[in-house]
Amino acid sequence: MDLSPKKLFSLILIVCAGFNIKAQDTSKKLYDIIDKISADSIEQDIRKLAGFGTRNTFSDTVSDTRGIGAARRWIKSDFEKISSDCGNCLEVFYQKDFVTPEDGERIPKEAWVVNVVAIQKGTKYPNRYVIMSGDIDSRASNTMDFTTDAPGANDNASGMAGTMEAARVLSQYEFESSIIYVGLSGEEQGLFGGQGLAEYAKKNNWEIIGVLNNDMIGNIEGVDGVIDNRSFRIFSEPVPPTETERERSMRRYYGGEVDGISRQLARYIHKNTETYMPEMNPMMIYRLDRFGRGGHHRPFNDLGFAGVRIMEAHENYNRQHQDIRTEDGIEYGDVVEGVNFDYAKKLTAVNAINLASLAWAPPSPKNVEIGGIVEPSTKLRWEPVNGDIAGYKIYWRDTTAPQWQHSRFVGDVTEFTLEGIVIDNYLFGVVAVGKNRHESLVSFPSGTFR
Repeated sequence: MDLSPKKLFSLILIVCAGFNIKAQDTSKKLYDIIDKISADSIEQDIRKLAGFGTRNTFSDTVSDTRGIGAARRWIKSDFEKISSDCGNCLEVFYQKDFVTPEDGERIPKEAWVVNVVAIQKGTKYPNRYVIMSGDIDSRASNTMDFTTDAPGANDNASGMAGTMEAARVLSQYEFESSIIYVGLSGEEQGLFGGQGLAEYAKKNNWEIIGVLNNDMIGNIEGVDGVIDNRSFRIFSEPVPPTETERERSMRRYYGGEVDGISRQLARYIHKNTETYMPEMNPMMIYRLDRFGRGGHHRPFNDLGFAGVRIMEAHENYNRQHQDIRTEDGIEYGDVVEGVNFDYAKKLTAVNAINLASLAWAPPSPKNVEIGGIVEPSTKLRWEPVNGDIAGYKIYWRDTTAPQWQHSRFVGDVTEFTLEGIVIDNYLFGVVAVGKNRHESLVSFPSGTFR
């Protein structure tokens, strides 16, 4: 076919326009998800959860109106209603483990630690899971006190309500990979709920993409007097504790001290938030959790799974782990009045768009290797991802940069040379890109070649 320059230019415009429409459609879905998150819905759920009086793991399990038993039954029934509304798209069940005082110093008596799990199965990769969690349980000043009122409005009805709201919105879509929405118990007694579910995942050979643990996402008034409704923190460990001696040795020579799987998940969330919610200020914290403290992503990290903690930037310790009281003019207690529902909506949206993006993306490339020692260019190769994908993208950054700075889409190939990019000066990674333009998590090189 003989095309004049004018016709050729018109054809190029049509093709480019088609590509842009496709890219915009993908972006529009994430913007639509953000718009669908409801502060009113989150407020209703927080008030309901706080209304159970106490949700201490060892509180009443028989009452329909008070205690953790009533709370978890209500959460399960809500997940089941969401499932009914989406044509039974969620598999809802309890996952539980029995604990005794011998299991920890914060366990006053024998009890079942019961998690409420809702799984939205993926259409293409049903055994790949991205998880959003909140905590069901609450505590008073004394964590062994399971009778005193402990409404736990922010810690952690906010994270639980956000998880339920994400389920309501995302259940309206189909995803290639599976999404799990879960309420975890036993957090205040020693992270027992997360430990139980992580071991359950390992036993059932779940391929976990990442865990987004939400613990306190509703407070904007810090105990230091700062009021901030835009900033939030993403905690992530640098490398998995399960790494081998060989992997530790390779880092000494090839780098990667801050490039473990959880750190890549944190960077993904940071980038997606800046892209789709530029009004927010995501803070990547290079630490497993707050100083000397823990959260429910840690048991997953302990078994080698990627996981991060998402939470408010400014904590108010007067509203955490406190009996409700007033002393010296200071009001203590984790009550509903201390929760900003619009802020909880924003952090729920952060979770929802990242759950969606990860679940729409193809798997990450495996066995990425890098070469280019004493050469003017950098070479990378990797195993192909099974499935119908658009291709691969290479990322690189300065060795001191916290976030990926540069990228190049290289097409559907399994080896590529970055000409003129000296391997000594940068760190590199590779992602798979779906035809819907969603990207996998970055795979950091795990080997070298010449």
